[in-house]
Amino acid sequence: MTFPRRSGVLLHPTSLPGAHGCGDLGAAAYHFVDWLETGRQFLWQVLPLGGAGPGNSPYMSPSAFAGNELLIDLVQLRNAGWLGDDDLAPEPALQDARVDYPAVQDFRMTRLRRAAARFFAGPPGTRHDAFAAFCAAERAWLDDFALFVALSGGHGGAGPVWQDWPGALVRREADALRAATAQQADEIAFRKFCQWQFSVQWSALKDYANGRGVKIVGDVPIFVAAHSADVWAHQHLFDLDAGGHPRVVAGVPPDYFSATGQRWGNPLYRWAAHGAEGYRWWAARMRRTLATCDIVRIDHFRGFESYWEIPSDARTAVDGRWLPGPGAALFEALDTILGFTPGELPIIAEDLGIVTAEVAALRETLGLPGMRILQFAFDGKPDNLYLPHNFEANTAVYTGTHDNDTTRGWWASIGEGERRYVRRYLGTGGERIEWDLMRAASASVAAQCIFPLQDVLGLDSSGRMNRPGVGEGAWEWRFVWDQVKPWHADRLGELTRLYGRCPENAGAEIAL
Repeated sequence: MTFPRRSGVLLHPTSLPGAHGCGDLGAAAYHFVDWLETGRQFLWQVLPLGGAGPGNSPYMSPSAFAGNELLIDLVQLRNAGWLGDDDLAPEPALQDARVDYPAVQDFRMTRLRRAAARFFAGPPGTRHDAFAAFCAAERAWLDDFALFVALSGGHGGAGPVWQDWPGALVRREADALRAATAQQADEIAFRKFCQWQFSVQWSALKDYANGRGVKIVGDVPIFVAAHSADVWAHQHLFDLDAGGHPRVVAGVPPDYFSATGQRWGNPLYRWAAHGAEGYRWWAARMRRTLATCDIVRIDHFRGFESYWEIPSDARTAVDGRWLPGPGAALFEALDTILGFTPGELPIIAEDLGIVTAEVAALRETLGLPGMRILQFAFDGKPDNLYLPHNFEANTAVYTGTHDNDTTRGWWASIGEGERRYVRRYLGTGGERIEWDLMRAASASVAAQCIFPLQDVLGLDSSGRMNRPGVGEGAWEWRFVWDQVKPWHADRLGELTRLYGRCPENAGAEIAL
């Protein structure tokens, strides 16, 4: 799809300020939208909105369809009469500086359970009708998800990993599923309540953003977690052994981020099985995603052309092989099922890493914008695809992504030769290198231009969101409003106006 010329900011909702340990869908999220509008930013990019998995990663969620319960705003539950003021009192363990996931999980889930109990104990009415309507509309994924989480949890469930459940549940025998559903009825109802509230709150926030001209850019990981409702409920679509364990796993060979590659551990798809079903599961996933965002960034797009298969017993990603993906057939099916004209799916293709001519050809055939990362640009080669003079218009440019260091951290870590090239190319001394890169991105022909908030705020490596291949300490960064100064929005707005990324000044003259 060809997008209009716009710019925006990358920030996951967990990084928002707030009193309850992590950002959520409450007042700070609305204030952030207002700030984007003030700074004339018309894109808000988030990471996957599902629940965090191992290592607190949103890319290893227990569901490709469900929302993250920890993002539910407790204040709105208080306003609905399901929590009291005492429930909202912050605790010392919940600090603004970083997300302490165990503490946040304990605090928020305790209060979500209280809210759900009061909701279900209340008299029937319009809110109960709305809950029932949500459950009916989302039954295709919600029933499996709620039972899966109930069985995985510590409330009389079967255990933490579905492959170790009793054989009848692993095989999803009808009698076993009926018995488990009856046994876990209360927990299932609670999980459905949480998903309902996430959906209500996120929809309201998205409507608010859209009403101010801000589009939400969502994120779809190409793969899903082995311990997920998706794999358990659709085992025939994944490359598993007889016990449900991945036979081979996903990752990438050695690259910019890691000398031994990245062994992600996700099960790989049986693409032939997906094709035999007309890619129905993918269409349902994309339909659900497009209900929560306006534009979809698909992570690891190159895996649709070919993917790196790693033996499940391999400790690193070095020993693997490339195998063909579904190619254009998947996207053609999505167009047909979802009712899009070919080339009009609102997708950004994350085509980073080892990009072959075949990957580029697939993206171009589908008419999808690729991604360019300025931190990758300065190897001294003028034909480097990440240098702005080599961009094409149908591109999304970033100073860095959630996997990169902040621009200040990157600048501190690179060698002097690379720094000299940056200074020469950008005509700068590098004193405010983050703004130099943001200006270069804004000035480029790329239609979409997105900055991590950490770069807007000029943060060093302490603001980094993720370090690929490192299992702990990631996804915890948060900011506070005291870090955000009026000049940040003013300067963003000036870049947006100067380089024609404002809808209101398209075709207009800049005041001299």
